Amino acid sequence: MAEIIQKDGTWTFDGDAVRIVPGRDKGVSLLRQTLGEVLVPLRALAGISHEPGRKAGRLRLRLRDGACPLLQVTGGRLPEASDPYRLTVEADRSGVAEYFVDEVRNALLLEQVEPVPTVAYLLPGPAVPITVGAGDGTAAFDGDRVALEWNWTTEEAKRSGGPREFRVADLRSVEWSPSKGLENGWLRFTLAGAPTAPAPKYDPCTVELFGFKKDPLMALVAAAVAVRMPHPAAPQDAPQDAPPAEVASPAAAEPQKALAQEAAAPGEDHDALLRRLRELGELHQSGVLTVEEFTAAKQAVLRRF
Repeated sequence: MAEIIQKDGTWTFDGDAVRIVPGRDKGVSLLRQTLGEVLVPLRALAGISHEPGRKAGRLRLRLRDGACPLLQVTGGRLPEASDPYRLTVEADRSGVAEYFVDEVRNALLLEQVEPVPTVAYLLPGPAVPITVGAGDGTAAFDGDRVALEWNWTTEEAKRSGGPREFRVADLRSVEWSPSKGLENGWLRFTLAGAPTAPAPKYDPCTVELFGFKKDPLMALVAAAVAVRMPHPAAPQDAPQDAPPAEVASPAAAEPQKALAQEAAAPGEDHDALLRRLRELGELHQSGVLTVEEFTAAKQAVLRRF
């Protein structure tokens, strides 16, 4: 197991997942504190890096596109300080950070995790119920229904219509955009079959954001809703992370069985075992090995390291 503890937070890797716990230092962003602990499965990772610095460096997890609902709805626009997959590392702990990186990279190699986009969310998203007040309103979500209430800053044309409530099943999309310069941001819900939405200032299904401290928290509401909607990259008839492998013919099954048995042979050197892992991964990805066969053969190889 690898672990790095910093004021900014604690990252722990047990071989199967990276557990991220935000720190309690005053410099830790409100979004990260509110989001709390995040468990990132190994198969959701595309990579990891350590960026050293004179005073402090940082660890960065790179997730597969589409794996995290928070990253999906923010589209790279989340402020860096609010990024839960970044950890500030003090200069004297750079050695520990490098060791952490090596452990995760080795696991990605052994598990044959490909850094390709996913067609299903691999993280559960923020916990519900969740309620955030920011900009011109308050958004609440209980896992099924979204409720919007307005405050004194809301435009009269929008406030006069009263609070709004709708179910996830009735939504076509959810969007979050931060404030930028003189342009306000928004948390927008678009109902299925709805006409083109007006500007956020007048849209009764949109909370307008003014660029204050709690604005990023609206991204958590968006992520909690998005993870309960169809994944934008999912095939209509197969909303899974990967399409089911084709059934191997009896002729194709013979070489895979022989390879699985050979994987357990003792006396192999390190490079040969790594080659066997790659071969097994290729057979699994091509559909020749089933998940169960691949797992059994891989474990046999790992026991020989």
